[in-house]
Amino acid sequence: MMQVDTIWEFLQRLSPLTRSRLLIELERLDVCGVDMPRSADIQAKLRDELRKDGSPQTRLSAPARYFFAPLDPFLVNGAPERGNAGRISRGSVSPIWEWISRDLLPTMVRDYNAQMKDLIAADKQHEARQVTKTFQIKVAKSLANTLGSPEATNQARSKLATYTASPSAFDDLSKIMCVLRARDALTKFGEALPQKLVKLDDVQAAKIALLLESFETNDEAIPFALKLVANRLTTPWHLIHLATRGAPSRNAAAIAGTRYAIAVSMVIDLIDDKRLALRSALKNNQVLIAREILVQIYDIEHAVQTHIELFEQSEWSPMLRRLMDAIAALVDAEINRFPEKVGHILGSRSLRRRHQSAAARLTEAITMGAAFCMRLIKAA
Repeated sequence: MMQVDTIWEFLQRLSPLTRSRLLIELERLDVCGVDMPRSADIQAKLRDELRKDGSPQTRLSAPARYFFAPLDPFLVNGAPERGNAGRISRGSVSPIWEWISRDLLPTMVRDYNAQMKDLIAADKQHEARQVTKTFQIKVAKSLANTLGSPEATNQARSKLATYTASPSAFDDLSKIMCVLRARDALTKFGEALPQKLVKLDDVQAAKIALLLESFETNDEAIPFALKLVANRLTTPWHLIHLATRGAPSRNAAAIAGTRYAIAVSMVIDLIDDKRLALRSALKNNQVLIAREILVQIYDIEHAVQTHIELFEQSEWSPMLRRLMDAIAALVDAEINRFPEKVGHILGSRSLRRRHQSAAARLTEAITMGAAFCMRLIKAA
Protein backbone atom coordinates (compact mmCIF):
# COMPACT_ATOMS: atom_id res chain seq x y z
CA MET A 1 0.00 0.00 0.00
CA MET A 2 2.97 2.31 0.54
CA GLN A 3 3.80 1.86 -3.17
CA VAL A 4 0.21 2.74 -4.13
CA ASP A 5 0.33 5.85 -1.93
CA THR A 6 3.60 6.95 -3.54
CA ILE A 7 2.16 6.46 -7.02
CA TRP A 8 -0.99 8.27 -5.99
CA GLU A 9 1.00 11.31 -4.84
CA PHE A 10 2.35 11.57 -8.37
CA LEU A 11 -1.04 10.97 -10.04
CA GLN A 12 -2.66 13.78 -8.06
CA ARG A 13 -0.39 16.23 -9.87
CA LEU A 14 -2.00 15.24 -13.18
CA SER A 15 -5.07 16.95 -14.61
CA PRO A 16 -8.46 15.24 -14.21
CA LEU A 17 -8.56 14.59 -17.97
CA THR A 18 -5.15 12.90 -17.87
CA ARG A 19 -6.21 10.77 -14.89
CA SER A 20 -9.37 9.80 -16.75
CA ARG A 21 -7.34 8.69 -19.77
CA LEU A 22 -4.97 6.77 -17.50
CA LEU A 23 -7.93 4.91 -16.02
CA ILE A 24 -9.09 3.99 -19.53
CA GLU A 25 -5.64 2.57 -20.27
CA LEU A 26 -5.48 0.56 -17.04
CA GLU A 27 -8.91 -0.90 -17.76
CA ARG A 28 -7.85 -1.73 -21.31
CA LEU A 29 -4.74 -3.53 -20.08
CA ASP A 30 -6.89 -5.52 -17.66
CA VAL A 31 -9.08 -6.62 -20.56
CA CYS A 32 -5.94 -7.64 -22.46
CA GLY A 33 -4.84 -9.88 -19.62
CA VAL A 34 -1.79 -7.77 -18.78
CA ASP A 35 -0.74 -8.35 -15.17
CA MET A 36 0.10 -5.04 -13.48
CA PRO A 37 0.79 -5.11 -9.72
CA ARG A 38 -1.57 -2.93 -7.68
CA SER A 39 -3.52 -1.96 -10.80
CA ALA A 40 -6.87 -2.73 -9.15
CA ASP A 41 -6.05 -0.48 -6.15
CA ILE A 42 -4.97 2.38 -8.40
CA GLN A 43 -8.08 2.03 -10.57
CA ALA A 44 -10.32 2.15 -7.49
CA LYS A 45 -8.64 5.33 -6.23
CA LEU A 46 -8.88 6.94 -9.69
CA ARG A 47 -12.61 6.17 -9.92
CA ASP A 48 -13.26 7.57 -6.46
CA GLU A 49 -11.32 10.75 -7.25
CA LEU A 50 -13.04 11.28 -10.60
CA ARG A 51 -16.42 10.73 -8.97
CA LYS A 52 -15.69 13.30 -6.24
CA ASP A 53 -14.68 16.14 -8.55
CA GLY A 54 -17.39 15.39 -11.11
CA SER A 55 -14.96 14.49 -13.88
CA PRO A 56 -16.24 12.29 -16.74
CA GLN A 57 -16.16 8.60 -15.85
CA THR A 58 -14.45 6.14 -18.14
CA ARG A 59 -17.45 3.84 -18.19
CA LEU A 60 -19.50 4.34 -21.34
CA SER A 61 -22.53 6.53 -20.86
CA ALA A 62 -25.98 5.23 -21.79
CA PRO A 63 -26.03 7.16 -25.13
CA ALA A 64 -22.62 5.70 -25.98
CA ARG A 65 -23.86 2.19 -25.20
CA TYR A 66 -26.78 2.71 -27.59
CA PHE A 67 -24.36 3.94 -30.23
CA PHE A 68 -22.06 0.92 -29.93
CA ALA A 69 -24.87 -1.66 -29.60
CA PRO A 70 -24.37 -2.99 -33.19
CA LEU A 71 -20.81 -3.93 -32.18
CA ASP A 72 -21.88 -6.27 -29.37
CA PRO A 73 -21.60 -9.53 -31.39
CA PHE A 74 -18.06 -8.60 -32.46
CA LEU A 75 -16.58 -7.30 -29.21
CA VAL A 76 -13.93 -9.50 -27.59
CA ASN A 77 -11.85 -9.23 -24.44
CA GLY A 78 -8.63 -10.26 -26.14
CA ALA A 79 -5.57 -8.11 -26.53
CA PRO A 80 -6.28 -5.37 -29.10
CA GLU A 81 -2.68 -5.68 -30.27
CA ARG A 82 -3.88 -8.69 -32.28
CA GLY A 83 -5.58 -7.69 -35.52
CA ASN A 84 -8.24 -10.40 -35.64
CA ALA A 85 -10.70 -10.44 -38.52
CA GLY A 86 -14.34 -9.86 -37.60
CA ARG A 87 -13.47 -8.79 -34.08
CA ILE A 88 -13.23 -5.48 -32.26
CA SER A 89 -11.44 -5.16 -28.95
CA ARG A 90 -13.68 -4.07 -26.12
CA GLY A 91 -10.71 -2.11 -24.77
CA SER A 92 -10.71 0.13 -27.85
CA VAL A 93 -14.31 1.30 -27.51
CA SER A 94 -13.90 3.87 -24.71
CA PRO A 95 -10.92 5.71 -26.22
CA ILE A 96 -12.58 5.75 -29.65
CA TRP A 97 -15.73 7.29 -28.13
CA GLU A 98 -13.54 9.87 -26.40
CA TRP A 99 -11.91 10.72 -29.73
CA ILE A 100 -15.28 10.99 -31.51
CA SER A 101 -16.65 13.18 -28.69
CA ARG A 102 -13.69 15.52 -28.35
CA ASP A 103 -12.10 15.67 -31.80
CA LEU A 104 -14.26 14.24 -34.58
CA LEU A 105 -17.79 15.54 -33.90
CA PRO A 106 -17.87 17.34 -30.53
CA THR A 107 -20.96 19.45 -31.26
CA MET A 108 -22.96 16.56 -32.74
CA VAL A 109 -22.04 14.29 -29.83
CA ARG A 110 -23.12 16.95 -27.35
CA ASP A 111 -26.50 17.28 -29.09
CA TYR A 112 -26.87 13.51 -29.38
CA ASN A 113 -26.12 13.01 -25.66
CA ALA A 114 -28.65 15.66 -24.64
CA GLN A 115 -31.38 14.24 -26.89
CA MET A 116 -30.71 10.66 -25.78
CA LYS A 117 -30.67 11.60 -22.10
CA ASP A 118 -34.28 12.83 -22.34
CA LEU A 119 -35.46 9.85 -24.40
CA ILE A 120 -33.85 7.31 -22.08
CA ALA A 121 -35.27 9.03 -19.00
CA ALA A 122 -38.74 8.87 -20.58
CA ASP A 123 -38.17 5.19 -21.53
CA LYS A 124 -38.86 5.96 -25.20
CA GLN A 125 -36.86 3.00 -26.54
CA HIS A 126 -38.07 3.15 -30.14
CA GLU A 127 -37.35 6.86 -30.48
CA ALA A 128 -33.95 6.40 -28.82
CA ARG A 129 -33.02 3.68 -31.33
CA GLN A 130 -34.11 5.87 -34.24
CA VAL A 131 -32.06 8.84 -33.00
CA THR A 132 -29.08 6.51 -32.52
CA LYS A 133 -29.45 5.09 -36.02
CA THR A 134 -29.45 8.57 -37.55
CA PHE A 135 -26.40 9.54 -35.53
CA GLN A 136 -24.58 6.33 -36.50
CA ILE A 137 -25.09 7.19 -40.17
CA LYS A 138 -23.61 10.64 -39.59
CA VAL A 139 -20.59 9.21 -37.76
CA ALA A 140 -20.01 6.57 -40.45
CA LYS A 141 -20.05 9.25 -43.16
CA SER A 142 -17.74 11.47 -41.15
CA LEU A 143 -15.32 8.58 -40.60
CA ALA A 144 -15.35 7.77 -44.31
CA ASN A 145 -14.43 11.39 -45.10
CA THR A 146 -11.83 11.56 -42.32
CA LEU A 147 -10.13 8.35 -43.42
CA GLY A 148 -10.42 9.21 -47.09
CA SER A 149 -6.94 10.65 -47.51
CA PRO A 150 -3.48 9.66 -46.20
CA GLU A 151 -2.99 13.03 -44.54
CA ALA A 152 -6.33 12.96 -42.72
CA THR A 153 -5.77 9.32 -41.78
CA ASN A 154 -2.39 10.10 -40.21
CA GLN A 155 -3.90 13.00 -38.31
CA ALA A 156 -6.71 10.81 -36.98
CA ARG A 157 -4.23 8.10 -36.00
CA SER A 158 -2.12 10.66 -34.13
CA LYS A 159 -5.13 12.13 -32.31
CA LEU A 160 -6.44 8.71 -31.32
CA ALA A 161 -3.01 7.83 -29.92
CA THR A 162 -3.50 10.54 -27.26
CA TYR A 163 -6.38 8.50 -25.82
CA THR A 164 -4.83 5.02 -25.85
CA ALA A 165 -1.47 3.32 -26.27
CA SER A 166 -3.02 0.39 -28.10
CA PRO A 167 -1.38 0.09 -31.53
CA SER A 168 -4.49 -1.52 -33.00
CA ALA A 169 -7.08 1.01 -31.83
CA PHE A 170 -6.95 2.70 -35.23
CA ASP A 171 -7.66 -0.64 -36.94
CA ASP A 172 -10.61 -1.09 -34.59
CA LEU A 173 -11.82 2.35 -35.63
CA SER A 174 -11.83 1.20 -39.27
CA LYS A 175 -13.74 -1.93 -38.25
CA ILE A 176 -16.31 0.14 -36.38
CA MET A 177 -16.86 2.21 -39.52
CA CYS A 178 -17.35 -1.01 -41.50
CA VAL A 179 -19.91 -2.40 -39.02
CA LEU A 180 -21.86 0.86 -38.96
CA ARG A 181 -22.00 0.97 -42.76
CA ALA A 182 -23.09 -2.67 -42.99
CA ARG A 183 -25.34 -2.50 -39.91
CA ASP A 184 -28.64 -3.25 -41.66
CA ALA A 185 -27.20 -6.06 -43.81
CA LEU A 186 -25.53 -7.69 -40.79
CA THR A 187 -28.74 -7.40 -38.75
CA LYS A 188 -30.76 -9.03 -41.53
CA PHE A 189 -28.15 -11.79 -41.92
CA GLY A 190 -28.14 -12.48 -38.18
CA GLU A 191 -31.93 -12.71 -38.10
CA ALA A 192 -31.85 -15.28 -40.92
CA LEU A 193 -29.37 -17.53 -39.10
CA PRO A 194 -30.55 -20.33 -36.79
CA GLN A 195 -30.24 -19.36 -33.15
CA LYS A 196 -28.07 -22.43 -32.57
CA LEU A 197 -25.88 -24.40 -34.97
CA VAL A 198 -24.92 -27.76 -33.50
CA LYS A 199 -22.73 -28.59 -36.49
CA LEU A 200 -21.85 -27.18 -39.87
CA ASP A 201 -22.33 -30.11 -42.24
CA ASP A 202 -22.51 -29.79 -46.03
CA VAL A 203 -26.26 -29.04 -46.04
CA GLN A 204 -26.06 -26.37 -43.35
CA ALA A 205 -22.89 -24.88 -44.83
CA ALA A 206 -24.60 -24.60 -48.23
CA LYS A 207 -27.54 -22.75 -46.65
CA ILE A 208 -25.24 -20.30 -44.88
CA ALA A 209 -23.16 -19.79 -48.02
CA LEU A 210 -26.37 -18.84 -49.79
CA LEU A 211 -27.14 -16.26 -47.09
CA LEU A 212 -23.59 -14.92 -47.35
CA GLU A 213 -24.19 -14.06 -51.00
CA SER A 214 -25.94 -10.93 -49.75
CA PHE A 215 -22.43 -9.57 -49.05
CA GLU A 216 -21.23 -10.25 -52.59
CA THR A 217 -20.51 -6.56 -53.18
CA ASN A 218 -19.29 -5.87 -49.64
CA ASP A 219 -16.22 -8.02 -48.96
CA GLU A 220 -15.15 -5.98 -45.94
CA ALA A 221 -18.29 -7.08 -44.06
CA ILE A 222 -17.73 -10.81 -44.65
CA PRO A 223 -15.52 -11.39 -41.56
CA PHE A 224 -18.24 -9.86 -39.38
CA ALA A 225 -20.88 -12.06 -41.00
CA LEU A 226 -18.65 -15.08 -40.34
CA LYS A 227 -18.28 -13.99 -36.72
CA LEU A 228 -22.07 -14.05 -36.40
CA VAL A 229 -22.01 -17.64 -37.68
CA ALA A 230 -19.24 -18.59 -35.23
CA ASN A 231 -21.26 -17.08 -32.36
CA ARG A 232 -24.13 -19.47 -33.14
CA LEU A 233 -21.96 -22.59 -33.50
CA THR A 234 -21.85 -25.03 -30.59
CA THR A 235 -18.33 -25.88 -31.77
CA PRO A 236 -16.94 -22.61 -33.19
CA TRP A 237 -14.05 -24.23 -35.10
CA HIS A 238 -16.65 -25.77 -37.45
CA LEU A 239 -16.49 -22.37 -39.15
CA ILE A 240 -13.54 -23.79 -41.08
CA HIS A 241 -15.98 -25.81 -43.21
CA LEU A 242 -17.09 -22.61 -44.95
CA ALA A 243 -13.53 -22.11 -46.18
CA THR A 244 -12.82 -25.71 -47.20
CA ARG A 245 -16.14 -26.71 -48.80
CA GLY A 246 -15.49 -24.76 -52.01
CA ALA A 247 -11.82 -25.71 -52.36
CA PRO A 248 -10.71 -28.31 -54.95
CA SER A 249 -8.35 -29.93 -52.41
CA ARG A 250 -7.04 -29.74 -48.85
CA ASN A 251 -3.99 -27.85 -50.11
CA ALA A 252 -3.51 -24.58 -48.18
CA ALA A 253 -3.01 -22.58 -51.38
CA ALA A 254 -6.25 -23.95 -52.85
CA ILE A 255 -8.21 -23.08 -49.71
CA ALA A 256 -6.62 -19.62 -49.56
CA GLY A 257 -8.19 -18.88 -52.93
CA THR A 258 -11.75 -19.48 -51.74
CA ARG A 259 -14.13 -16.62 -50.93
CA TYR A 260 -14.33 -17.46 -47.22
CA ALA A 261 -10.68 -18.35 -46.63
CA ILE A 262 -10.58 -15.77 -43.83
CA ALA A 263 -12.53 -18.32 -41.76
CA VAL A 264 -9.30 -20.31 -41.32
CA SER A 265 -7.53 -17.36 -39.69
CA MET A 266 -10.59 -16.80 -37.51
CA VAL A 267 -10.48 -20.42 -36.33
CA ILE A 268 -6.77 -20.10 -35.53
CA ASP A 269 -7.64 -16.94 -33.57
CA LEU A 270 -9.79 -19.17 -31.37
CA ILE A 271 -6.58 -20.84 -30.21
CA ASP A 272 -5.24 -17.45 -29.16
CA ASP A 273 -8.43 -16.85 -27.17
CA LYS A 274 -7.84 -20.15 -25.42
CA ARG A 275 -4.20 -19.22 -24.82
CA LEU A 276 -5.28 -16.10 -22.94
CA ALA A 277 -7.83 -18.13 -20.97
CA LEU A 278 -5.16 -20.74 -20.19
CA ARG A 279 -2.79 -18.07 -18.93
CA SER A 280 -5.50 -16.64 -16.69
CA ALA A 281 -6.42 -20.08 -15.31
CA LEU A 282 -2.79 -20.89 -14.52
CA LYS A 283 -2.28 -17.49 -12.92
CA ASN A 284 -5.21 -18.22 -10.59
CA ASN A 285 -4.10 -21.82 -9.92
CA GLN A 286 -7.22 -23.23 -11.59
CA VAL A 287 -5.47 -26.35 -12.83
CA LEU A 288 -8.56 -28.38 -13.70
CA ILE A 289 -9.97 -25.49 -15.74
CA ALA A 290 -6.56 -25.12 -17.41
CA ARG A 291 -6.66 -28.80 -18.33
CA GLU A 292 -10.04 -28.42 -20.05
CA ILE A 293 -8.82 -25.35 -21.93
CA LEU A 294 -5.72 -27.21 -23.07
CA VAL A 295 -7.85 -30.08 -24.39
CA GLN A 296 -9.92 -27.56 -26.36
CA ILE A 297 -6.74 -26.04 -27.79
CA TYR A 298 -5.51 -29.43 -28.98
CA ASP A 299 -8.95 -30.12 -30.50
CA ILE A 300 -8.80 -26.92 -32.59
CA GLU A 301 -5.19 -27.55 -33.60
CA HIS A 302 -6.10 -31.07 -34.73
CA ALA A 303 -9.11 -29.77 -36.68
CA VAL A 304 -6.97 -27.27 -38.60
CA GLN A 305 -4.30 -29.84 -39.39
CA THR A 306 -6.92 -32.40 -40.44
CA HIS A 307 -8.83 -30.15 -42.80
CA ILE A 308 -5.87 -28.31 -44.32
CA GLU A 309 -2.53 -29.45 -45.66
CA LEU A 310 -0.43 -26.70 -44.14
CA PHE A 311 2.82 -25.66 -45.78
CA GLU A 312 5.47 -23.24 -44.58
CA GLN A 313 4.70 -20.83 -47.42
CA SER A 314 1.08 -20.47 -46.27
CA GLU A 315 0.27 -17.68 -43.81
CA TRP A 316 -1.56 -20.10 -41.53
CA SER A 317 1.34 -22.43 -40.76
CA PRO A 318 3.56 -19.87 -38.94
CA MET A 319 0.48 -18.44 -37.18
CA LEU A 320 -0.40 -21.85 -35.80
CA ARG A 321 3.18 -22.71 -34.90
CA ARG A 322 3.75 -19.45 -32.99
CA LEU A 323 0.59 -19.96 -30.97
CA MET A 324 1.32 -23.58 -30.14
CA ASP A 325 4.89 -22.67 -29.14
CA ALA A 326 3.54 -19.97 -26.81
CA ILE A 327 1.07 -22.43 -25.31
CA ALA A 328 3.80 -25.05 -24.86
CA ALA A 329 5.89 -22.43 -23.02
CA LEU A 330 2.98 -21.72 -20.65
CA VAL A 331 2.49 -25.42 -19.95
CA ASP A 332 6.22 -26.04 -19.46
CA ALA A 333 6.50 -23.12 -17.06
CA GLU A 334 3.61 -24.52 -15.01
CA ILE A 335 5.01 -28.08 -14.96
CA ASN A 336 8.50 -26.85 -14.04
CA ARG A 337 7.13 -25.28 -10.89
CA PHE A 338 7.03 -28.77 -9.42
CA PRO A 339 9.81 -31.32 -8.80
CA GLU A 340 10.51 -33.66 -11.70
CA LYS A 341 9.28 -36.70 -9.76
CA VAL A 342 5.92 -35.05 -9.08
CA GLY A 343 3.52 -35.62 -11.95
CA HIS A 344 1.41 -32.76 -13.27
CA ILE A 345 -2.00 -33.08 -14.83
CA LEU A 346 -1.00 -30.80 -17.73
CA GLY A 347 1.95 -33.06 -18.53
CA SER A 348 -0.27 -36.04 -19.26
CA ARG A 349 0.32 -37.41 -22.75
CA SER A 350 -3.33 -38.42 -22.95
CA LEU A 351 -4.36 -34.77 -23.48
CA ARG A 352 -2.92 -34.87 -26.98
CA ARG A 353 -2.62 -38.58 -27.70
CA ARG A 354 -6.33 -39.00 -28.48
CA HIS A 355 -5.73 -37.19 -31.77
CA GLN A 356 -2.81 -39.35 -32.78
CA SER A 357 -3.21 -42.09 -35.35
CA ALA A 358 -2.40 -45.70 -34.44
CA ALA A 359 0.84 -45.44 -36.43
CA ALA A 360 1.85 -42.28 -34.59
CA ARG A 361 1.13 -43.87 -31.21
CA LEU A 362 3.15 -46.95 -32.21
CA THR A 363 6.09 -44.76 -33.29
CA GLU A 364 5.94 -42.89 -30.00
CA ALA A 365 5.88 -46.15 -28.03
CA ILE A 366 8.90 -47.49 -29.93
CA THR A 367 10.80 -44.23 -29.33
CA MET A 368 10.00 -44.28 -25.62
CA GLY A 369 10.95 -47.95 -25.39
CA ALA A 370 14.28 -47.35 -27.11
CA ALA A 371 15.03 -44.44 -24.78
CA PHE A 372 14.20 -46.60 -21.78
CA CYS A 373 16.52 -49.37 -23.02
CA MET A 374 19.35 -46.88 -23.49
CA ARG A 375 18.94 -45.70 -19.90
CA LEU A 376 19.12 -49.31 -18.68
CA ILE A 377 22.30 -49.92 -20.70
CA LYS A 378 23.93 -46.79 -19.33
CA ALA A 379 22.92 -47.72 -15.80
CA ALA A 380 24.50 -51.19 -16.23
